[in-house]
Amino acid sequence: MPDGGSLIYRVQKHAARRLHYDFRLELGGVLKSWAVTRGPSLVAGERRLAVEVEDHGLDYADYEGVIAPGSYGAGVVLLWDRGTWEPDGDPAAALAAGSLAFALHGEKLKGRWRLTRIKPRPRERHVSWLLVKSRDAAARGTDDPDILEEQPRSVMTGRTVEDIAAAAA
Repeated sequence: MPDGGSLIYRVQKHAARRLHYDFRLELGGVLKSWAVTRGPSLVAGERRLAVEVEDHGLDYADYEGVIAPGSYGAGVVLLWDRGTWEPDGDPAAALAAGSLAFALHGEKLKGRWRLTRIKPRPRERHVSWLLVKSRDAAARGTDDPDILEEQPRSVMTGRTVEDIAAAAA
């Protein structure tokens, strides 16, 4: 673990078949990952669908670039946010139970959050969760600016998705 024991988290903006945000929490030597279709929201209580996807290696944490056409996840990847996270209690047990509460200490996302597993629908291939911002000092109201629109650039390079795509072309 980096920083003498801190667990990292990352959010990568991913322009693949459809734009989504990959929410990643370090746990057990990997990045547990969820595709958040509409991206995280700072509005307290607003639910965002988070579809569990395959774990990624820690070496992928700071990836930014273009995944080649024909490859899994083909498209542009931008490092939208990064930081550390703190689980409430045992995170592996909480994930297994279907409800993980935690705090984020990031460049864009801060404060308390919860991931809650939802009942599967027939023929679903992946496990679905809800990512919800808690009411705290970092929460925004419904009339406040959307963090996704307000801060679209990479925290690592300052580039946009369009900048990364143009550089690769």
